[in-house]
Amino acid sequence: MGEITDFDALRRAMAENSERPEGPARNARAEQLLAEAERLNVPLAVIEALGHQLKVYNYSSEKDKMFVPFARLLRLWDERPEDFDEYETHSLHWVFKWMSAGMLDQPHVPLASVEKWLGEMEHRYRLAGHSERAVRAAEFSVAVHIGDLGRAGRAYAAWLAADRDRMADCHACELHGQGTWQVECGEDAEALRLWRPVLEGEYSCAHEPHTVLASSLAPLLRLGRTDEARAHHLRGFRLVRPMESMRGAYADHVEFCALTGNEARGLELLAERPAYFTDPGHPRSRLEFLAVVALLMDRLTVLGLGGQRVPGPARRTWTAGELAGHARAEALELAARFDARNGTSYVGDRVRARMAQQPLVERLPLGVRAVRSHPAPVVAPPAPEAAAASGEAGLADLLADLLAEARRLSDTLRPHALEAWAAVARAAEGAELEPRDRAEIADHQAMERGPEGAPLFERAAALYAEAGDPGEALAARARGAYARALAGEADAAVTAVAALRDEVLALYAAEGTGVRQTAAVLMSRARILVRRLHEYGGDGDGGVGGDPAEALAEAGHAVREVLALVGGRAEGDVRLAARAAEARGMLAGLAALTGDAEQAAEGHRLAAAEYVAAGLPWFAVEHEVEAAGLAHGLGDPAGTERALRSALEHGGPYVEPAGRAQLHLQLAEVIGGRGGAGEAAEHALEAAHWADEAGESRTLGAWARHQLGGFLLREGRCAEAAEVLESALPDLTAETHGEGAVVQAQWWLGDCLSELGEHRAAAERRLRAAEIARHWPEQQDHATLAHLAAESLGDAGLLEDADRAYARAGELWRGLGNPYFLVRSLRARAWLALRGEGAADGARELMEEAVRECEHALATAEPAVRDRLTAELANTHRQFGDLLARSAGGAEDGEGDGDGDTAETFEAALARMDRAAELFGTLGAEGLHGRTGAELAAGRLEAGLGRPARAAARARGVLAACADPGVPDDTARSRRAEAEELLGALPDH
Repeated sequence: MGEITDFDALRRAMAENSERPEGPARNARAEQLLAEAERLNVPLAVIEALGHQLKVYNYSSEKDKMFVPFARLLRLWDERPEDFDEYETHSLHWVFKWMSAGMLDQPHVPLASVEKWLGEMEHRYRLAGHSERAVRAAEFSVAVHIGDLGRAGRAYAAWLAADRDRMADCHACELHGQGTWQVECGEDAEALRLWRPVLEGEYSCAHEPHTVLASSLAPLLRLGRTDEARAHHLRGFRLVRPMESMRGAYADHVEFCALTGNEARGLELLAERPAYFTDPGHPRSRLEFLAVVALLMDRLTVLGLGGQRVPGPARRTWTAGELAGHARAEALELAARFDARNGTSYVGDRVRARMAQQPLVERLPLGVRAVRSHPAPVVAPPAPEAAAASGEAGLADLLADLLAEARRLSDTLRPHALEAWAAVARAAEGAELEPRDRAEIADHQAMERGPEGAPLFERAAALYAEAGDPGEALAARARGAYARALAGEADAAVTAVAALRDEVLALYAAEGTGVRQTAAVLMSRARILVRRLHEYGGDGDGGVGGDPAEALAEAGHAVREVLALVGGRAEGDVRLAARAAEARGMLAGLAALTGDAEQAAEGHRLAAAEYVAAGLPWFAVEHEVEAAGLAHGLGDPAGTERALRSALEHGGPYVEPAGRAQLHLQLAEVIGGRGGAGEAAEHALEAAHWADEAGESRTLGAWARHQLGGFLLREGRCAEAAEVLESALPDLTAETHGEGAVVQAQWWLGDCLSELGEHRAAAERRLRAAEIARHWPEQQDHATLAHLAAESLGDAGLLEDADRAYARAGELWRGLGNPYFLVRSLRARAWLALRGEGAADGARELMEEAVRECEHALATAEPAVRDRLTAELANTHRQFGDLLARSAGGAEDGEGDGDGDTAETFEAALARMDRAAELFGTLGAEGLHGRTGAELAAGRLEAGLGRPARAAARARGVLAACADPGVPDDTARSRRAEAEELLGALPDH
């Protein structure tokens, strides 16, 4: 930064400083520039430098510094108003509003001074001929702040009644203030109605929709509009994150996290802005921030996490409990200062109410990654300690109750039956029990151990036998044989269960046991035979030395034997109905092993339906998932979708979080594949939430967020998509998710950032993706990403980097044999060259090269692509003509190469336009819009060359061509309007 030597240099330096990020560095530079202005000895230079300093202070955390430069500006105005030009006169009166708000936000400024200043503002506005609208708006702010709601209502009405003029705040800011009053009055829905034009982009400014998005969060939650609240948080936080001056809006986002079960996300927000805890320049926003910090820390403490380390003021570590106390004390002390100044308790009352809020939503998934700050609630079975303390009688009663509940759950096949039996086992330690009770405890402990449960099943069998139930003893031994099969001893299990089958059938025939016990043995045999098939690969040898066809037939016979036994007895018996449904599902699995996918899918659907009919929908989920996979393989997306929806409906809370995540993610992909991006995004959001609950944030969760970002982008919700993709990318790895997923996420994020106008960041993402793709055998993605990165670099004003990226893309397109994008890369480079200083010759050379490449491709093209190449060549000539006209100073922006031979250049441009029109003309109706566009451009050149008659003839030709009712589209209407405009601008036409 060299020394400022003239007024123009000062203005350029101030403009550059205005583009820097908010904060102390920008403020310090403004102070330097004021010193430089004073050395120029130009009164207006000092005035503009003071105005610049005032502006950067206002948009920073050092708002308290505004008063000194404003006082100096006001003194200069009072002494020599003639030194102020029109713009600075307007600016001086404009910042009166900043001073009013600034005084109100500083508790050390007496209320009498604020009121006096309000009167001064009204007096000076009246002298300057301004409406009282801005004055009444300022009065409204004062009245609301001190809690004088009657005065606030009167000022509000007067504000809206006064005429809008140049001193009124912009529409966006006014609507924000009007909406906050409706919230104050308890009218959340009306506030959101007022804010709609800002939220939808009709009105905007430097701080809007930033603050409206933040202010809308709590009203949306209170109205139950949680999807909108989530979207506003993701979209709004991106806007306030880089703006140091928006601590109040930032606080609204922290509050949103505290009220929606997103405490971990709230902690991440606090960690991003450590200075917000202590920056003193704007006490009012610090008060708001500290209040929501206290709210968030209280939430953590209620959740049992008061001892957790949290971000806080620098120079020490904090726990949630410690920070809660500190933030509350600081907030209340600040509020007391405001209230002492105001002579009311209004500020303190509002702060205490804000800190005392309760969550409005238990858990609102956001789609962004945040480690859960507290464990999911666990429903634990009742513990025996309290009853044991009351003596043996109490323990006996408790044990009887636990046994009854465990039997009820297991007899009806309810979820958590095993947990209930575990509670029985804990309560029974040291107690004297009947053999039957001990048998059931051992039986269920064995079930919980899976492959390691065989010894316990044998113990259970012995106890059942001791209790006089030989059928249940055989069933327990059969379950033990299945446990051995799970442990890898399939052949031994087959031998063991064959003998048990013979025994139980003989016992059943002699009426020595019931159908339930007999079915249990037969089902264990069927499970073992099916397990053996899978263990040896299904199409392998079917066992040691066995025949695969025989093994498959034996398993099928065993399953059908179960169905034959229970089929007519299942109605009214939940356990037998479950056996029948399980057997149906096993037959479906065997059909899949034979390659009959249609029969397998139908079998799984029947099994699921039987489980649902029996009142056991949670068992249906597995079969619906299998049916979905088979339907997908059969090319039946509708069937896949139906099955997945049923699985989610029937699984309910019984499916583990990881399973729920998988179901939602599969459904998202199916729905997204048929174009339902909006609903697909909802399921991807749920998938991300449940993956986080399952502790799989870095694996399944990252993939879900990757998909969610893509669906949001397809919906045009770019700010939300960007926030989600930025959250996903740190966890997306080539090793876990594949290079393709990483590239796709970077690509999507680049698209989002480009749409949001963040071109430098978009270029960075696209270049990162291109760097990965450059190693792939297929180079189409590499070329496309290089081209997109070049576009972003050009949009960011990085012309040399953009030119290199386009050159790289062009070589890749050449290698891929893609003349269309090779030509487009050359045209883009030509326009970049024209934007550079003194580079018109280079721009023309690049455009000439584009023409040559296109002509060469056309000369050797197959007939099927000739029309497309002709259109590309015509468009290249048209752009060449535009470029020549601009280089000669014929464009609206006035850029030119200064060669002084404008007429000659215009003639060359006209020749290009004529060639473009001729080529478009060969394409018939398909080339109409291109031809008429080239003709109009040529007409404007004719006018510039002093040939109005020729220009008029071209315009009339366009009107005639576009008058055809067969082309009543928007482009035709636009062409007619342009032609009429051209005719109207010509003399005597």
